[in-house]
Amino acid sequence: MSTTHTDVTNPDVQHTDSDGRTRTWLKPEQVDQMRDVCFTDAVPTYLQDRNEAIVALLYDAGLRAGELCALDVDHLDLDAGTVYLPSRIQKGSPPPATLKLATDTVRLLRRYLRDRWKDTDALFPTRSSDRLTTRSLQRLVEKLATEADVQPQVAGGGVGDPDDITPHTLRHSVAHRIIQLDGGRLEDVQLRLRHANRQTTDQIYSHLVPR
Repeated sequence: MSTTHTDVTNPDVQHTDSDGRTRTWLKPEQVDQMRDVCFTDAVPTYLQDRNEAIVALLYDAGLRAGELCALDVDHLDLDAGTVYLPSRIQKGSPPPATLKLATDTVRLLRRYLRDRWKDTDALFPTRSSDRLTTRSLQRLVEKLATEADVQPQVAGGGVGDPDDITPHTLRHSVAHRIIQLDGGRLEDVQLRLRHANRQTTDQIYSHLVPR
């Protein structure tokens, strides 16, 4: 795992997430590499659609790991193309939200639900459990990144290693996409990632804004 990076213009700013891991993000083609790996021998056939749907949903909606793992099938309205996020119990949790999904994500979710091997209330079960845990999600994302040999971009400069990639990397990647590819603003990032405080958005993602 790569070491902590600091802002070259402000040595007091650390580019790490709350868990101390290096803050990383991916380019769209790197996300595609991780999705492609889902359909190789590295992933059991019955999990291939599930794994691609997980990567696509994280990258589309910018979900936190806990939000994705808590999703139930009935939180999806695929006819409307939306996913509903109920509020979590923890202090400071964002309020409930309904997010619009990309057409490609909706199509993947339809295929996954049509063919999935296990009928559970939870959207994403595992072989041994009815619901994916955040620990299992972390292992899954890291495995796909390693198999795809994806080197993430590191906040503060340079590239990291595949094992620097976490579910939160895909959340950070949404901010990169909105600002640097779609020409959006920090306000757009705040809305998509559902930060209660605009200051949080600025602290994490202001380095992405073209100068």
